[in-house]
Amino acid sequence: MEPLQLIATTAFGLEAVVSRELEALGYTERTTSDGRVEFTGDAAAVARANLWLRSADRVLVKLAGFEAVDFGELFDQVVELPWAEWLTEESSFPVRARCVRSQINSEPDTQAIVKKAVVESLKRKWPRDWFDETGPEIPIDVTIRRDQVTVSLDTTGRGLHRRGYRIWTGGAPLRETLSAALLQLSYWEPGRVLADPCCGTGTILIEAAWMAANRAPGLGRGFLAEEWPRLAGPSSEGAWKNARQEADDLMVEPPEVPLMGGDLNPKALDLAKRNAEQAGVTAAIAFEQVAVADFGSHHKYGCVVTNPPYGERMGEKKEAEAVYGDLGRLARRLEPGACTLCRLTRGSRRSSRRHRAEPDRSTAEVVQRPDPVHVFPVRRTASALDVIRDGGIPIGRSSP
Repeated sequence: MEPLQLIATTAFGLEAVVSRELEALGYTERTTSDGRVEFTGDAAAVARANLWLRSADRVLVKLAGFEAVDFGELFDQVVELPWAEWLTEESSFPVRARCVRSQINSEPDTQAIVKKAVVESLKRKWPRDWFDETGPEIPIDVTIRRDQVTVSLDTTGRGLHRRGYRIWTGGAPLRETLSAALLQLSYWEPGRVLADPCCGTGTILIEAAWMAANRAPGLGRGFLAEEWPRLAGPSSEGAWKNARQEADDLMVEPPEVPLMGGDLNPKALDLAKRNAEQAGVTAAIAFEQVAVADFGSHHKYGCVVTNPPYGERMGEKKEAEAVYGDLGRLARRLEPGACTLCRLTRGSRRSSRRHRAEPDRSTAEVVQRPDPVHVFPVRRTASALDVIRDGGIPIGRSSP
């Protein structure tokens, strides 16, 4: 099989994290752009990337990239792609499109045009009026950014954040992929004490437990490409079976180092314990109902990675401000280098800079939707633990 052009999609700002993950898997030829990391591989690479990537959203097979400024150009390019090499007469091929700052700006019309072009292409091999689409699903992904079109196939299906352990969810939970990214942006590593004083439903700690055991995050779920003839048939040489066996073989006994979670909400803690049980890491995590102000440990040189409350809804601002003050005092109690706080906020870039909550440690901030995701490194600064007058929230300084 000829090498495939692959794309690992991710939240804006986390491309470097995903790129490092791909490098660790042995894929050295990588290029990065907004929200995606492109790399080269084969069927085995598709399987291994889906199984192992912790911070990516999906793994795509890139079929083509070209310029198109109207639907006629889009149709003419898409109809000439080798669809019969990937689709069968029975394949289901839904189309999803995204248009960003392009002359083609209607996503529903883009989906319809691409669907029509694919059907016309398939008719050249299988002359018929209708395709039932009752076979394996092979989603077509079309992204048009500044008139540049990328046509890909989605090998993943349900997003990679669907690990399979979060049967029990709470309000506004942190996605598994973002939790894994925060851990990789912090100073925590397997073998080091980890604490999350605002653990909610436990996602950060569960992801850490899996990282400590070197457990592939996709091991307990399936992927669409496992049913594709091109990537799971005889020509793939058992890529998926081999990748799963590799993941099983590489699991290790995690270090006997505490992973600690605290939260005041008893319902959230109950959900966290159920999620941990589903993930098979109950013994690795100690949960406690405790306020941030009372949270502590006798262990040294640990790491605090947490997603504090946002305080955006009515009546919650004062509560959030109190939590941030407690986090600052918690950091003061620890020895230098013993704490890294990762603050994940919602809202605009301006508001996120204003409501920065890091202590005087190198850390990172991620801004979620509706804005793109960005990572803002924070300098070590004594003023990072000061409380700003208009909110009582510790504020840091972003690096240039």
